[in-house]
Amino acid sequence: MPHVSIKMYPGRSEEKKKEMASRITADIVAVAGCSADYVTVAIEEIDQDKWPEEVYRPEIMEKSGRLYKKPGYNPFKD
Repeated sequence: MPHVSIKMYPGRSEEKKKEMASRITADIVAVAGCSADYVTVAIEEIDQDKWPEEVYRPEIMEKSGRLYKKPGYNPFKD
């Protein structure tokens, strides 16, 4: 029962978000071998100024061992 939670900056249309969810669902079905009935996809928009503390630190830095695709940026380093 895969559940995908996507956090991203605001600005994409509902049409683009639905397309993203549809494509992700199709890929999960193809790779995991499950039914699309068991896949859920959530999208949460996070303002850019809140991203470092609301997403990067807790979801990326503190859970880096769970990441299968690591970022190529760090908002805390300049």
